[in-house]
Amino acid sequence: MNLKFALSALCAMFVIGSTFDSIAAETDANVTGKPVPRVDATPTSITPPAATPQSETVPSAGRRTPPDANPEAEYRVGPQDLIEIVVYGLPELARTVRVNAKGQISLPLIGQVDVTGLTAQALERTIAERLSEKYLQNPQVTVFIKEFTTLRFTVEGAVNRPGVFPLVGQMTLLRALAIAGGQGPLSDMTEILLFRVTPVGESILVKYDATKIRTGEAPDPLIQNDDLVVINRSKARAAFKDSLFRDIFEVINPIPFLR
Repeated sequence: MNLKFALSALCAMFVIGSTFDSIAAETDANVTGKPVPRVDATPTSITPPAATPQSETVPSAGRRTPPDANPEAEYRVGPQDLIEIVVYGLPELARTVRVNAKGQISLPLIGQVDVTGLTAQALERTIAERLSEKYLQNPQVTVFIKEFTTLRFTVEGAVNRPGVFPLVGQMTLLRALAIAGGQGPLSDMTEILLFRVTPVGESILVKYDATKIRTGEAPDPLIQNDDLVVINRSKARAAFKDSLFRDIFEVINPIPFLR
């Protein structure tokens, strides 16, 4: 019994001594600033540094580039057109006026001006000449036709509201489709036909994919006077809708996916 007690006391003294030695070593390290090495029996897994991602330049899916055609370039002003006129450096002379039934507009200083049959560039020169006669020296005049009331375009085919519409402002193909009520239930938007008559009387046909225009993969073309836009029905979708299997499919999947 005494032997067991002696052995237990000896072990306890050994443990207490080891603890005091460890505390003393850490205290010395804090005082002297020297690190105390520690041995960890558990192996440490070394994680390799993460690879730095390389910067990659992704080409743009499609930038919207301004089309070359400009319907204002050769357009001639007519009655009821809305015109914005700006004189550089003189904001008090700026006006937005509508051409009256006689083909005239009224401006400060120069009064009535005949504008019927003039292009925007010709009207700029006319106003500048009238202003320079008595009032200004070398005036810089800018004319912008905001509404083309004498121009028309037609949208026909698989749209919700086909018809003839006035060409107002900068009209593009997507805007023309929106004015016509948007695409119909069975429209094929991948092949829109645009019929145009050139100034020399030549008829041309241009095909556009509205799905690519919407995603920016193709530019949105400008609509010109007397353009005819035709949206055909999708043959595959129309055939499926008209088939005998349509009723069966609607029972299985009642979600209308053809719209």
